[in-house]
Amino acid sequence: MMDFESDEVVRRLSARLKMRHLQLLLQIQQHGSLTRVAQHMSSSQPAITNALAELESMFGAPLFERSARGMAPTALGLVVLERARAMIHDLDHLVRDMRAVAAGHAAHLQIGAIPFISGKLLSAALQRTLIDGAGRLTVSVHEGTSDQLLPRLRDHSLDLVIGRVSATLDLTQLRFEVLYRQQPRLIASRRLAALLARSRLNWNQLVQLDWILGAQHTPIREQVTEIFLAAGVTPPTPVVESYSTKLLSELIVTSERTVSIVPADIAEELVRISGVAIVPYSFNWTLPPIALFSRTDGEPRVSEQLFTTALRQVCQEVYIRQPD
Repeated sequence: MMDFESDEVVRRLSARLKMRHLQLLLQIQQHGSLTRVAQHMSSSQPAITNALAELESMFGAPLFERSARGMAPTALGLVVLERARAMIHDLDHLVRDMRAVAAGHAAHLQIGAIPFISGKLLSAALQRTLIDGAGRLTVSVHEGTSDQLLPRLRDHSLDLVIGRVSATLDLTQLRFEVLYRQQPRLIASRRLAALLARSRLNWNQLVQLDWILGAQHTPIREQVTEIFLAAGVTPPTPVVESYSTKLLSELIVTSERTVSIVPADIAEELVRISGVAIVPYSFNWTLPPIALFSRTDGEPRVSEQLFTTALRQVCQEVYIRQPD
């Protein structure tokens, strides 16, 4: 059995472990076969077999289990793979930072954000970050749901994530700071909104309309489902599943039957830029809060600290914080 605290193991890994070894491990996990890895890497199977044997001798234990179904990581292999992926992403970040420096900037920041973050808020935070960083930062913004973005934060392909806190999320190795809360709003075309506003909220009437909702198991979709069920009504099957605000607004403004529920700040943004209308209904539920997620390992870079400070300040200026 391997002694993980052995100084010899540390010396062996420090002296012999190279980036190509880490890339090989990820290829084996992806393809599950040394033959396919050899084909993908334009190498021979004996060369790949020898490279894996060399790797496993460094760690002093098997990293993969061999079976008729292919190769699967051992418990140790999973740990090594997780770190390998993070180290490769860190190298990619280093390359991006080097390119940024070559172009006269200081560093590059990778931010993930869910679709229902106000563009006005995110823009203000980014502008303040760039000003505070003396214009020497570059930024990439990646969009996705929280459960899509957080694994990318964990494996170091993202630096920070603005997402929605949920009890179903895996928060291993992550910390979060609640920024603000959103109330839900029903949106429709102006004509349909005026029609619905003439009567009280009626879930039996609403279920007959065409709904645009996010994918199943996302926080807003689950809240909509729960409130229909609480009213004794079978939840609607959406005609379109999407969180794209562009598609959402286009479908709604051109239809007399289409509705959706979105956060209040997003609804107000869509009213301003695309002509949808808010139906003046009040819902007795609150969406899970918006939070800034970061990793617990290591110290945040200066660029991450700048963006965190800027985002916190903008949220405090724009939103009235409610007690947790």
